Amino acid sequence: MTRPVVAALAAATLAAGLSACAPLVVGGAMVGGVMVALDRRTSGAQVEDQAIELKAINRIKEVAGDRVHVNATSFNRMVLLTGEVPTEEDKQAIELAVSRIENVRSIVNELAVMEKSSLASRSSDVILAGKVKATLVDARDIQANAFKVVTERGIVYLMGIVTEREANRASDLARSVSGVRKVVRVFEIVSEEELARILPKTEPADTRTDPAAQ
Repeated sequence: MTRPVVAALAAATLAAGLSACAPLVVGGAMVGGVMVALDRRTSGAQVEDQAIELKAINRIKEVAGDRVHVNATSFNRMVLLTGEVPTEEDKQAIELAVSRIENVRSIVNELAVMEKSSLASRSSDVILAGKVKATLVDARDIQANAFKVVTERGIVYLMGIVTEREANRASDLARSVSGVRKVVRVFEIVSEEELARILPKTEPADTRTDPAAQ
């Protein structure tokens, strides 16, 4: 097992101890409770995303209590809802409640109407998210820190501010990981010129070519 894979799996194990969901970020948002500077979002957006997620937890509990398993992941004020709810009414009520949180600009509702997933399933998702992130880290033609990985029931959700080339490459890499049932793209697509304007000075512009296209 390569060092990046071991590191990513260790991070995933830590995430599992902190939350029932399976989001994993390496070099992007939070590591050990400390904000990482290397992020394509503004510092204000990073702080707001954290606040949105905390508020979403409370809103979801108010609306549905413990009868649901729902995760709210915010990236650049776009909120991804994943997990399981017992009824379509619960699904819509949760979306409405989260959409009313201050600074939320859009909702991607991926909630499944079904029984709550098991602890074993969620643990598998954490490990799978680690494998996907490690695969992104190992790739030499994309910057892994640009992507947030969320996994539910073997479905991998990819979030981030990326170019079309980066989005396609990351999606292909995620699909190549054993155990991934489906890849759902929740990206904010920007042009190469737009990306060059928003990148931190420590991160070079994405000028590398995709080896698969050569």
